[in-house]
Amino acid sequence: MAINALQSASSALSALNTALDVTANNLANINTDGFKSSRTNFQDLLYIEKAQPGTLNANQDQRPIGTYVGLGVRVSGTHLDFAQGAPRFTSKPLDIMIEGEGFFEVTVEDDLGPGGLAYTRAGNLSLNSEGELVLANDQGRRIQPVINIPPEASSISISKDGFVRVAIPGETEPQEVGQLNLSTFINPAGLKQVGENLYVETSASGAPNSGVPGTDGRGNVSSGFLESSNVDPTRELIDLIRTQRAFEFNSQSIKAADESLRSVAQLRR
Repeated sequence: MAINALQSASSALSALNTALDVTANNLANINTDGFKSSRTNFQDLLYIEKAQPGTLNANQDQRPIGTYVGLGVRVSGTHLDFAQGAPRFTSKPLDIMIEGEGFFEVTVEDDLGPGGLAYTRAGNLSLNSEGELVLANDQGRRIQPVINIPPEASSISISKDGFVRVAIPGETEPQEVGQLNLSTFINPAGLKQVGENLYVETSASGAPNSGVPGTDGRGNVSSGFLESSNVDPTRELIDLIRTQRAFEFNSQSIKAADESLRSVAQLRR
């Protein structure tokens, strides 16, 4: 009956509303350094089986097809796209980007991430009042392992393999003060998004494999650059139009089903 059409169309409107939210969030973060876009995946729901394929009639002929009526659609998940964002030159030594796979490690509250660690692709760094390298955002999360810059340092440089060196007045050679680690995951799409450009480990992502940049499949670190958002505005606008059109089509399905039910209700008159 038309009631199934109403249910299917309403499930589509709910799923498309989620897709619209995801697309809008992608577009909203088009200028967020290190941001990774998401796409919405869909799956169909259960089916009503009215006739089973392969059944035999009285003449022992086999039915080649069945009769199934679907009950709609739902969002099966949002899939993170970790494609590399375009490099943006800034010339600032504390602006760094990862060329390839990997995440910077930062410290967070224990209830936010396992072991008090979270992971990010955003490389806009700064110094806090204690001379520690931190993320240049509203929370100032510390880079892990903690790297302290001496107050007398006149300049800072970060090499491709993550070594942080500072120039000290009166010394001929730069002084090494620490090294950045990068973490990789067997399934980065399984990471949990917690805001602030941060991800935390889950059972789906697997445990982090931390180590020196440029080793075991980890990317290199480039100083003076930031990784731009990997949001493709053209693709997002196309998805936005497709979602809008699909919303209109399913609205028409609801109207058609409603008119059919109204006709049935008026048969007795």
